[in-house]
Amino acid sequence: MQPDTAAVLRYLTDLQARITGRVEALDGGARFVTDRWQRPGGGGGESRVLAGGALLEQGGVGFSHVTGDSLPASATQSRPELAGAAFEAMGVSLVFHPLNPYVPTTHMNVRFFIATPAGQAPAWWFGGGFDLTPYYPFHEDVLDWHRTARATCRPFGADVYPRYKDWCDRYFFLRHRNETRGVGGLFFDDLAEWGFERSFAFQRAVGDAFLDAWLPIAARRRALAYGEREREFQLYRRGRYVEFNLVFDRGTHFGLQSGGRTESILMSLPPLVRWRYGWEPAPGSPEARLYSDYLAPHDWLAGEPD
Repeated sequence: MQPDTAAVLRYLTDLQARITGRVEALDGGARFVTDRWQRPGGGGGESRVLAGGALLEQGGVGFSHVTGDSLPASATQSRPELAGAAFEAMGVSLVFHPLNPYVPTTHMNVRFFIATPAGQAPAWWFGGGFDLTPYYPFHEDVLDWHRTARATCRPFGADVYPRYKDWCDRYFFLRHRNETRGVGGLFFDDLAEWGFERSFAFQRAVGDAFLDAWLPIAARRRALAYGEREREFQLYRRGRYVEFNLVFDRGTHFGLQSGGRTESILMSLPPLVRWRYGWEPAPGSPEARLYSDYLAPHDWLAGEPD
């Protein structure tokens, strides 16, 4: 069955609109600024950025639909035979950097690729996921996050959540720090073996579940009182987010390598970051607890009935 790219496009543009609308409603005043752009190599997109809100210090929800003559290596790490093929790529990607240090940063992406090597039939696949990066974790929030992820995967098979949860832990890992970026979630790529309809249904399930996973956490924590100590730690830990996105993130690399729009690619970076040489948390402190209890792969739902 040939992929229905028009249906994927309709879903993605609607997803961007739904997410920005619900986040604006929760923020209570700030609005996303819309920035439409064209890519010289083919295609374009729409970036929506909210800054200075009561909930989000900065957040971006980007839609892109681009084409090109040569698929960059960042998109073909597991399929080298497609390197250099003509391509069409579309997706929605977001990163939210909250103001309150007790509200976790979060990321979500859903994407669809078609590659057409010279003289060969087109190859297509879906990818995406969502993950959570807290600064002061609440265990109930981490459990709720993963319960939503597991429930999202359940209709597609009992092995799907464990497989994509493990992939997320391995992907969002800062090897030079020997720590995960946060507490994980879901990550999948190269999804085509289920056929188009089922693979597209899974992409929609992931995209639709994101707000159900993050908004309740944000609503619970946004009004908690914090001081300079918590704010400084948040800014310090945001540096890890920058390290991952610039050094490891395949989406960032794909955008830059394919001649994408730099402003839209880098809107995932936080607006303020603090770098502190050789800093270590005080033993037994809430900051130390993040390192000791949360920045390693963990089976958060162990023992819970599925």
